[in-house]
Amino acid sequence: MERPLILVTNDDGITAPGIRNLIQFMNEIGDVIVVAPNSPQSGKGHAITINSTLSYEEVTLDGPQTDFSCSGTPVDCVKMALDKILTRRPDIVVSGINHGANSSINVIYSGTMSAAVEAGVEGIPAIGFSLLDFSWEADFTQAKEHIQNIVRRTLENPMPKGIVLNVNIPKLTTGEIKGIKVCKQANAKWEESFDERVNPHGKKYYWLTGYFNNMDESEDADETALANGYISIVPVKFDLTAYEYMKTLEEVMNFD
Repeated sequence: MERPLILVTNDDGITAPGIRNLIQFMNEIGDVIVVAPNSPQSGKGHAITINSTLSYEEVTLDGPQTDFSCSGTPVDCVKMALDKILTRRPDIVVSGINHGANSSINVIYSGTMSAAVEAGVEGIPAIGFSLLDFSWEADFTQAKEHIQNIVRRTLENPMPKGIVLNVNIPKLTTGEIKGIKVCKQANAKWEESFDERVNPHGKKYYWLTGYFNNMDESEDADETALANGYISIVPVKFDLTAYEYMKTLEEVMNFD
């Protein structure tokens, strides 16, 4: 049986520990091609490069896979891989492992998840993985078995086109992780402010600060699952249409 072709990408950069661990995990499942940013691209969301050129180069880092370093965003990496690098469509796109959570509202800002969503736009199964640990020394191996099981089951049971998975993993040891729960995106948001400072030349500049406000204590929310020691899986789609409001909107606008 032919081994699946797995495209791996991320938003923390091609040398980040998270992606290097994910590559090792995926090498045990299929043939791996890596196309990832040459520098950190966190928080870029679904940004693409349109006002400057893009480039990529093959690099030698570790393992049997083939690695390409790309000058663009995570979404650029997926687009470049599909159009210029791969000789056939991948069986799955796997993004991460992100250093830090992409649960709840973070999915909107996440370059990790946007890479997965871009694959979904192209009708390719995709998963974004994130570990709730920002440390560069984070231990990603604690979740290895769970990550591999999720990828294998996704390959064996293809999702409807346009749906991708957002997987978040609590900062726990293998023995402490209680299991996996399919969840909804929690109703939570960042309460943000800008810390104003003045540079030596008298010019004001700002640092984005704030705190995460979880307003959702429902049992099926991803934040609840993570707080209780479970890995959360949220099915995500790129169709943002609010279907439940379409009828009301027609009545409000009264176009007839």
